[in-house]
Amino acid sequence: MFESFSRGLSAYMDRPTYHADFRQVYGSGIRHLNKLERGQDFKERGFASWEAFAAGDWDRALALVQEKRDVYARQFREAERRGILERRLRVVEFPVTPYVQWELHVLRLRVELGDNIRVLDARKISDIEKDRTVPEVVILGDVAMYEVLYDGDGNAMGANRFTDPALIRETSAGFEALYERGEAFPDFFDREIAPLGPPVVAHGT
Repeated sequence: MFESFSRGLSAYMDRPTYHADFRQVYGSGIRHLNKLERGQDFKERGFASWEAFAAGDWDRALALVQEKRDVYARQFREAERRGILERRLRVVEFPVTPYVQWELHVLRLRVELGDNIRVLDARKISDIEKDRTVPEVVILGDVAMYEVLYDGDGNAMGANRFTDPALIRETSAGFEALYERGEAFPDFFDREIAPLGPPVVAHGT
């Protein structure tokens, strides 16, 4: 699974170029968007809820998640208008990192608004990840695929863009197999995330 991904030919795009290219492909008539999220600690500077989380104000971080409600609702209406099925698979390591604990509260809002998100315990794919982790990837139909890139501090820095149809098919098949193995988001959240107390955020997060 994902055997060819690391050998695929790609073109690097900085963050603004990636976002512009993503929007162009998204609006080109694709019918699905699949996102596989693997990293356990990212920075989301500029997102008010994340800024509160990083500052150690957990109650405010949770309250500010709701500021995204209208933004997400518009995104899902746009996807529906275009006939695009959007799905996300979130791989989670244990113990759950503070970032993932926070992020899953954000994803809970997305699910409430209609997003199709499943969660996969990283321990269940240890056989697949013997040599490398599964890719951090966004697949737009059969047109383009992006390996999302982050710097050493967890800040988004752009993406590698792939267009080889065979590689996109192989990667899509891997996503489908893992998505099928994933757990329904509400079940995972209620069991593993809801009972957790406020996370302890390291200084400098």
